[in-house]
Amino acid sequence: MSLQFNIKKTTAKVGNNTITLETGRLAKQADGAVLATCGNNIVLVTVVSSRKESTMDFFPMTVEFVEKFYATGKIPGGYFKREGKPTDKATLTARLIDRPIRPMFPEGYRYDTQIVATVLSSDNQFPVDVLAAAGASAALHLSDIPFNGPTASCRVGRINGKFVANPSILEFEESDLEIVVAGSRNGLLMVEGETKFASEADVLAALKFGHESMLPLIEAQEQLRKETGSTEKRQFTPAEIDGEFKSQIESFLSPKIMGALKTREKAARYDAYDSAKKEAEEKFVSSIEDKDLKTQRKKELGTLVEDLKYRKSREMILKEKVRIDGRNTTTVRPILCEVGLLPRAHGSGLFTRGETQVLGTVTLGTGDDEQMIDALQGTITKQFLLHYNFPPYSVGETGRMGGQSRREIGHGFLAERALQAIVPDHAKFPYTIRLVGEVLESNGSSSMGTVCSGVLALLDAGVPIKGNVAGIAMGLIKEGNDVAILTDILGDEDHLGDMDFKVAGTREGITALQMDIKIDSVSFQIMETALAQAKEGRNHILGEMEKVMKAPRGQLSEHAPRIETIKIRPEKVREVIGAGGKVIKDIIAQTGVKIDIQDDGTINIASSDPAATRKAIAIIEGICAEAELGKVYKGKVKKILDFGAIVEVMPNLEGLLHISEIANERIRAVTDVLNEGDMVDVKVVDIDRTGRIKLSRKVLLEKTLN
Repeated sequence: MSLQFNIKKTTAKVGNNTITLETGRLAKQADGAVLATCGNNIVLVTVVSSRKESTMDFFPMTVEFVEKFYATGKIPGGYFKREGKPTDKATLTARLIDRPIRPMFPEGYRYDTQIVATVLSSDNQFPVDVLAAAGASAALHLSDIPFNGPTASCRVGRINGKFVANPSILEFEESDLEIVVAGSRNGLLMVEGETKFASEADVLAALKFGHESMLPLIEAQEQLRKETGSTEKRQFTPAEIDGEFKSQIESFLSPKIMGALKTREKAARYDAYDSAKKEAEEKFVSSIEDKDLKTQRKKELGTLVEDLKYRKSREMILKEKVRIDGRNTTTVRPILCEVGLLPRAHGSGLFTRGETQVLGTVTLGTGDDEQMIDALQGTITKQFLLHYNFPPYSVGETGRMGGQSRREIGHGFLAERALQAIVPDHAKFPYTIRLVGEVLESNGSSSMGTVCSGVLALLDAGVPIKGNVAGIAMGLIKEGNDVAILTDILGDEDHLGDMDFKVAGTREGITALQMDIKIDSVSFQIMETALAQAKEGRNHILGEMEKVMKAPRGQLSEHAPRIETIKIRPEKVREVIGAGGKVIKDIIAQTGVKIDIQDDGTINIASSDPAATRKAIAIIEGICAEAELGKVYKGKVKKILDFGAIVEVMPNLEGLLHISEIANERIRAVTDVLNEGDMVDVKVVDIDRTGRIKLSRKVLLEKTLN
């Protein structure tokens, strides 16, 4: 009996690329498995969802993006020579897959679900994250797992004023924006990207283009499901709470929750929630004798409290136009900015907006401090680094401290993208810049607080940035046709709302944006209004920041290294380095500076001691110096020959003084006039094509005689 596969395929044209979705050949024991292919790029995506309900009170879904080095014909670096923990890029890609599909699961679904996207082949040109996202949606759509898809993603660029769907990595180098757009047939589900100061109208046009471009991929998934004859979805009915118990709790708690919602200070508001919940537990749960029923009622009480907070806060905003902290929909919380807090950091800035506070610090380093990343496409170097830290005390909690969470990596990357556009060109400001955002308090959009504190720190450090950037988070409350767009959302408004839309930029345009939603989709009309409202809020924040500091300091911190850049001829690089690096090591030993030398002859010399820098420059210039035809030098006799003398006219630069050019009269031996170590005035009379220098002492004597 022969083994045969029941392989089904569909294709979709997205931009200039054809994407193929295949199922039925690989990983057939998974609930769903799809091979997504475009050219030489192949990603296998599998999905499995447990049939046993989890005890978690949230949807326990994880997404893993696995980079295999064999996909690009490479052996991993490091001692063990095998793939290790996910890179930041892999983590960010996993988040790009997760975020648009999460809201497409039914409310109350509590079954452990795992999606694994494995890169099997990559040419390092096509964006494999788009393939992985399509494969994840298709695998879910083909499976019996409850999923209200399909969804798809498209990476949008703009080259020479024209939008391009899924351009190559090389093409993106010519693009002035890079935005990943994810959505369903109905509208947008997620946005993530950066631009070089694009206008709101241009960003909206890019989002529309991305959504239109992804529609063939959604149709391909629908076609694949039809061709495979996929089974019906699993029956899932959310657990229902006893009607009488629910009615009693809601009647008792509604006024108390409404009172808590009007408490402006976060800690006091949470205390009021807890107090109301304890009262309800004492009144309706504590007297229950059946242990299992009592446990169930406690859990249901927690669910009802959260549901009341959700419904009452939304009603208050939509009907009364009043938010939890008393603001209207467009007001930004009070802002306080400070700079220069830390004496040893090269720059520091504190940004406080309401109950969100972030301390930004800048450290300037040299080429030795660049980050080197072992990636699928080869070794990547980074000269601008932003690290975001979110300790548990920032929200008044205890918790584990250690490595970065996926959330910290994602928020840090967004803030880094927002600031990358204003970082000076490395050729003009040859420093490695490390910016750290320490979240000290959090109640809404600490990532945008990191952007603002980062700008303050860069200004304080004297970094010649290209403009000032501010960031703001927008929210959405939508019930039927009633819509409220919220400026500068609180943490609760993020949790209880339908959208978290972060926008960062200068007054001239947007530098980064990110959007996630919890509903089926968001219309372009809502996006247009949110972008316009975000611009007003962003400009207001910039005004508050610039009251404290508007332009970079005129000089760097006294503790920062000074980097001087000089240029030598590329063919002289070898002489400066020396055999085995002997010459450059000797310069560093003599002066204590750091030296970074490039193949094109660019040399960066870094030191906090100006005298040491000048000394190093003098040595290098001496090594690279070249004699000028017709110029007179005072040289040192290095060696006596039968036919002349070797004279050093500059450090490491020697010429031949022939015996006939030593004196006016004829001499029998060089030593009749010169000895080793003598200082002698000589003139360069010839430099041949090989660079050999001919000197004359006689012409100077003749000149003197005349």
